[in-house]
Amino acid sequence: MIATGFVRIKDDRDDKPVAARTGDATMTATRDPIAFELFKNALFSIADEMALTITRTTYSGVLKDNMDFSTAFADADGRLVAQGLTLPGHLGSIPTALEATMRHYGDSIAPGDLFIMNDPFDGGMHLPDIFVFQPIFVAGQRLAFAATVCHHTDVGGRVAGSNASDSTEIYAEGLRIPPLKMYEAGKRNDTLFAMIEKNVRIPVKVFGDLRAQLAACHIAETQFLDLVNKYGAETVQHYLREVVDYAERLTRAEIGKLPDGMYSFEDWIDDDGIDVGVPIRLFVTFTKRGDQLSADWTGTSPQVKGAINNTLSFTKAATYCAVRSILPEGIPNNEGVFRAIDVTAPPGTIANAVLPAACAARGLTGFRMVDCCFGALAKMVPDQVFAASDGGNTGISIGGYDAEREPFIYVDFTCGTWGGRPFADGLDGNSNMFANMASASVEITEVEHPIEILAYEFVPDKAGAGKYRGGTPYRRDYRFLETEGVLQVRADRHTFRPYGLYGGYPGEPSMNWFNPDGDNRVLDSKVTMTIKEGDVFRHEVAGAGGWGDPLERDPHAVLKDVRNELISAQTAANDYGVIIDIANWKVDLDATKEQREALRTARGWRGVPQVLWEPPACGSRSDHNA
Repeated sequence: MIATGFVRIKDDRDDKPVAARTGDATMTATRDPIAFELFKNALFSIADEMALTITRTTYSGVLKDNMDFSTAFADADGRLVAQGLTLPGHLGSIPTALEATMRHYGDSIAPGDLFIMNDPFDGGMHLPDIFVFQPIFVAGQRLAFAATVCHHTDVGGRVAGSNASDSTEIYAEGLRIPPLKMYEAGKRNDTLFAMIEKNVRIPVKVFGDLRAQLAACHIAETQFLDLVNKYGAETVQHYLREVVDYAERLTRAEIGKLPDGMYSFEDWIDDDGIDVGVPIRLFVTFTKRGDQLSADWTGTSPQVKGAINNTLSFTKAATYCAVRSILPEGIPNNEGVFRAIDVTAPPGTIANAVLPAACAARGLTGFRMVDCCFGALAKMVPDQVFAASDGGNTGISIGGYDAEREPFIYVDFTCGTWGGRPFADGLDGNSNMFANMASASVEITEVEHPIEILAYEFVPDKAGAGKYRGGTPYRRDYRFLETEGVLQVRADRHTFRPYGLYGGYPGEPSMNWFNPDGDNRVLDSKVTMTIKEGDVFRHEVAGAGGWGDPLERDPHAVLKDVRNELISAQTAANDYGVIIDIANWKVDLDATKEQREALRTARGWRGVPQVLWEPPACGSRSDHNA
């Protein structure tokens, strides 16, 4: 039974009750599965409460609307114990960043200290992601760390939003903060705050968001101290270690059930936005032996000029996310999971960049790495892995100054299609698994920024056909209302389409247009350009790949998609072999049988292709890009 202050349990050796505060009693308490489960859930609730605190108190849309942040709790040695329900993209980042901070400060970490950092080459990922860490002490003993990481609207640099894909070195991307004490013994570092204020475009938002991170850490400290008061410091330390060990045991047990072997996959990024048209190779090899899984990114392209280079921590996060998705629910997201998954990448590659690599737009590469991992894992467990999604989130930022020379910055991360699954269609209009982001409100966007959203709608005939089709993508039209500004776009899957699996067709590519109702100029997938009042930018997300042979899709599911205007009657006939009687909204079963036989003959498949990058000629829809 659990009571305030003490855990009353029965000792294994006799019938005398013992208090779980000291010695053998503490060890007995940690063996109580009910008490452990309650503690574990309480700890993860703290991490989630930290996330809610940031959502409720932050200033910028990229946090309160997109929710591009993460919260976590680590033990006294910096081991990640609990991560809040936020971004999978941060799975590997907090342990790396906290390790760098502890390496710098060692035994000098003291009560009242608060740490800040964002340096990609000293524990961080890219400059907009600012980490804040608060050590938590009890009676002079460090027991834990509260951790937050938030994507800030702007940290300086040559382009508003600090997220341009065409920067060529880290020094152009903004303010680079090594691990520093934001507060020391409770006293604010005024020099640091002044340095930040003078180097960002909208300091009121940056400092507002930093205060949200501080508030989340304060909530964590308060609630953690309640746990210490309830269980005692020694018991809490045991439980923190046990939560990590528990996750490791579960992870290894599930990995042990997967088939042993080596599984490789190759994918390609369109280009880096600098060397336009030069594809960039992603290559991963998973090796599964017993209860250990390794992912080796050897063979991936050398780091590139453009700002899409990854730090190793972000490559780890992409890998952990993909592997985690094929493991059962209920395994805590913490360092115990990571112990069973070894991730390596050669230094100097796009998967593990070194100075002076630019990395502001590294999100693009991370998302594409998730798809690359899924391609390899589909060979290991084909009944658990879906086809390629839209290629990750497209980053769009519009910045400039109004007539009063006041700065404005709009940042939007947009994605919305999942690949077809082995058991169901891909999701439509749902954030990429690696992002877990919400869509920014049109009304709030228009109120807070000189932007009008003219269209936000699904685009038909772009989802990859399959027994289970890929997710249907959407388009957005942005009209600019200020005199002049800078538009920055980071997109991909324009040349290399989202692949289909096991006979599923690839999705249609992403597209960018400038003034679609005017000169309708097609833009590259990555662009930084000046825009004027009244200009309209249109972005279409890529369609996701399909899973399984489209000619095996239930004809009535095809009919439903035609009625919902997700595909046309022509696509129903060309890709699915389904003939729709539009006048009566019925499937012509005899004509469908005949059409499907004709398509099978025209394809001439001798076996079901494992991966499809291009649809068969008989199912081609190249005219849809016109």
